[in-house]
Amino acid sequence: MRTAFTDQLGVQHPIVGFNRSPAVVAAVTNAGGLGVLAASGYRPDELDAQLTWIESEVNGRPYGIDLLVPEKFAAGDPDDLIASLRAQIPAEHLAFLTDLLDRYGIPALPPAPGLDDRAASLGRDGATALLDAAFSHPIALIASALGTPPPDLVARGKAGGVVVAALVGQPKHAVRQLEAGVDLLIAQGTEAGGHTGTIATMVLTPEIAEIAGDVPVLAAGGIASGRQMAAALALGAAGVWCGSVWLSAEEDVANSALKAKFLRATSSDTVRSPTRTGKPARQLRSAWHEEWERPGGPPPLPMPLQPMLVGEAWQRIDAAAKAGHEGALKLESFFIGQVVGSFASIRPAAEITRQIIGDCERRLAELGALVSTAAP
Repeated sequence: MRTAFTDQLGVQHPIVGFNRSPAVVAAVTNAGGLGVLAASGYRPDELDAQLTWIESEVNGRPYGIDLLVPEKFAAGDPDDLIASLRAQIPAEHLAFLTDLLDRYGIPALPPAPGLDDRAASLGRDGATALLDAAFSHPIALIASALGTPPPDLVARGKAGGVVVAALVGQPKHAVRQLEAGVDLLIAQGTEAGGHTGTIATMVLTPEIAEIAGDVPVLAAGGIASGRQMAAALALGAAGVWCGSVWLSAEEDVANSALKAKFLRATSSDTVRSPTRTGKPARQLRSAWHEEWERPGGPPPLPMPLQPMLVGEAWQRIDAAAKAGHEGALKLESFFIGQVVGSFASIRPAAEITRQIIGDCERRLAELGALVSTAAP
């Protein structure tokens, strides 16, 4: 398939594979799509190492990164950012989290270096350091996942020939992104995993395509099959941005206990919640969310304070769930969209990519055959 997106990025197929696992990114790129690494979970030195590894795997084929650069965030003292941010976390939130972990019997872990650094990267200073690391590599695309990208990001992208993309959840967001000079819009519907708005992909995609004009638009949210990809193209998208489907890939780093929960889940088992990042993000619903929703519980903190609060807790929950701990299995969760209900097995990312593309091509051919070419 050839679209404005494949021409823009020089890829064979109009599909993006967005994932935190470098192996998934490389697999999607090597299968003819565009792998995009979720970069905000890394420190700058870690990101540099991961991008170097991806480059060794893709042999010059294009790949990209996605960063969270929020427009609004908790500010801290630049001379001692971590301590300043930590001091803003209320005692009641710390007590609530300690009690939650104690009641579920979650074992402690040795202190993990860099947790606060990763959470602080969700602030502007941390994002800038990650940008510096990213632009030291031959990335083909950089996506801003929260809000309008800062002018220096757009300028650096254009100067380096890097496509600057932005995720949008409302038409007004698209207008602002176009005014900022982005090269590619991603219309992300509420079905998507992670940070998302409230408008469905079926409604949002044609609205954004109409606003975008000559700027290519990718559809995101609720796309994990060839039929869904064909529907996105019919809505005016130049391709699709897929995230949740790769959580059913063998290469994804999620532990086996979490993947087992994905395979058991239905499309009704997700929830938009700010309890992991401080902003509404769709994830697999679990006892974690029920605890935060109980009467009298504290409200989630703004980004990056909430991830600083809960980062160690999630390391403990993940480790205990991997070991089969009963309490941790009740709490275990991750960011995932409503397509989780379609997961039937764990497969290689390249196989998933090829099936989506092949099924899309077949569905488009079937739809084409519905149009009568006979003379009246």
